[in-house]
Amino acid sequence: MSQQQMNNNTSSSNIPVSERYWTLVDKADKKFSKIRDLPYYERNRYDTYFYKVFKVYTQLWKFQQENRQKLVEAGLKRWEIGEIASRIGQLYYGQYMRTSEASYLSEAYIFYEAILTREYFKEGSFQDFNLANKQLRFLARFLMVCLVLNRREMVHQLVNLLKMLVDECKRTFQDTDFKEWKLVVQEIVRFLKADTAFMNIRPLRYSLVLDPHPDVLPHVAAPVARKNLRLRDAVLSSYHHNEVKFSELTLDTFRMLQCLEWEPSGSFYLSAGGKNGQNGALGSSRINHSQDIADPTLPPNPRKAVLYRPSLTHFIAVLATICEELPPDGVLLVYLSASGTTGHTLSPSGSGTCFNAAENITRDFQSHTIHSDGTSTSSMSSPSNSPNPSASQKKGDCISYHTGCLQFGNCGSGGLNCIYPSDLIPFTRRPLFIIIESDASEVFKAISGAEKGERAALLLSPNCSFPIGSSDASRHSVGSLLTIFLTAPLQAFCLLLGISGSDIEMDTYKHAESLLSSSLNDWGLTLATSDNLDPVWAQILGDQFLRRFLLRFIFCRAVLTLFVQTYNKEEFHPECMPALPDAVSPRTSAFQTAVVQLAKLFHATKRFVFTEAIPLPDDINSGTRS
Repeated sequence: MSQQQMNNNTSSSNIPVSERYWTLVDKADKKFSKIRDLPYYERNRYDTYFYKVFKVYTQLWKFQQENRQKLVEAGLKRWEIGEIASRIGQLYYGQYMRTSEASYLSEAYIFYEAILTREYFKEGSFQDFNLANKQLRFLARFLMVCLVLNRREMVHQLVNLLKMLVDECKRTFQDTDFKEWKLVVQEIVRFLKADTAFMNIRPLRYSLVLDPHPDVLPHVAAPVARKNLRLRDAVLSSYHHNEVKFSELTLDTFRMLQCLEWEPSGSFYLSAGGKNGQNGALGSSRINHSQDIADPTLPPNPRKAVLYRPSLTHFIAVLATICEELPPDGVLLVYLSASGTTGHTLSPSGSGTCFNAAENITRDFQSHTIHSDGTSTSSMSSPSNSPNPSASQKKGDCISYHTGCLQFGNCGSGGLNCIYPSDLIPFTRRPLFIIIESDASEVFKAISGAEKGERAALLLSPNCSFPIGSSDASRHSVGSLLTIFLTAPLQAFCLLLGISGSDIEMDTYKHAESLLSSSLNDWGLTLATSDNLDPVWAQILGDQFLRRFLLRFIFCRAVLTLFVQTYNKEEFHPECMPALPDAVSPRTSAFQTAVVQLAKLFHATKRFVFTEAIPLPDDINSGTRS
């Protein structure tokens, strides 16, 4: 050891332990405040910051473990230890949101669970207003982690704790101080009422036990599939008036988030992380953020950016960043769920509508084309560019004064909270897989044919959504219909028939799940072997997540096409662009057979219209009797 190192160690040992501890705390707080507000959506850009702040918290945690007795004698409180552990949990959860790596989410759970079991925040919480708030915030954060990790037993335990704590705080402190926490309790209770155990009978995540292994998916012929794309990133955003949500995670985005991840096969939950270290604290091994506790047999999850009520500028910034960093073989999924307007057009006399919304937007694109080199040209004069608007307008023409959009905020904010189809056009230089859940979804048809380099794949919800759930339920009390079909198709089928978890026998459900799974696999093979499958679909069929969405969309379309109350009502049917082969048309015998078999299991064949006699297998109910 050099003389300088010996001098440094000597000077360090002369500084009181408590002073060194609080210096470390101050250093960690400063670094934490910097990383806390960094955006989640930038690929790898902030990894260096994360490791630096984690290094400081590793030092801090180790220091308080090694000097616990001296620090307690110097006045260290249990809640201060809990605060450090809580910060580490927040770091792990934040890094999960940036990377979608399941190991970070599991680590966050481990730290939060340790805080709960050791009751770091409990002592004195009803005498100290700030400490009570710390405990409430901890419970809310832990709730979010448990929701995403699908630890439902712990979720219900935490909800009960949160309720009791809020009630106790209301009695101890002023009522006005806890109104916001009463709303938090109401939010999570409403969320769990909508996202029932029935909706989670089957994992929403991609399961190698229940879903086809990627290695056995049928391959599309090379001439059809010019590329083999993989889902690398997703942007998920939802906003509806009075929709079900917890914090900034809405029910729709929650289900999509789950559906875009791998279901751990078991080793993920069997890490040694639950063991205690000395002094009743977490073992120092839990601080090792590089420890790989994820299931090594699973590929990485696609990265996801979850946006709540984004402004247009924020939404554009996120898309631009992700598209810039998208790998060459990557495809970006854009999921938007919101109410919208379909646009209006008036004739000069104001006597009616001459164009539908999609035609208006297409006309706008044709009249003002944005080229990939950044220049703009006008292929035809528009009324706004003409010195005399009426001169460029023939008798009977319409003036488009408003094109359709999705509204991610109050209407009073104008275009700042609106997302138009034209806002997505510049990003079609990269492959996009777009899902629109809205009563204005039809306006996004205009994207097809207006792309700037790569043709986009679009799944569009019906413009009119058939009510599901209880008769007095609002449109979004159980989630949006297409989203439920895409994430939990059999549950969506049951809800459409008015069947809930309490009405169904598990043997019947399991048999129905087996039938649906077999049908989806058959349809996947039909698509892969089709001679006229559009390359847009062919290039994504090799990705298990996108393939599953497409097949479930086909099922949704078949069910709503044949359902009595939506039969021959196009406004209740979802659409996709480009068109799929006729072999997967809802009215083919294969699709009608699949639907009638499911309907037969639930004694609901009269709820559907079949255009030809569909024979039923003799053993259709054998699965329910076995």
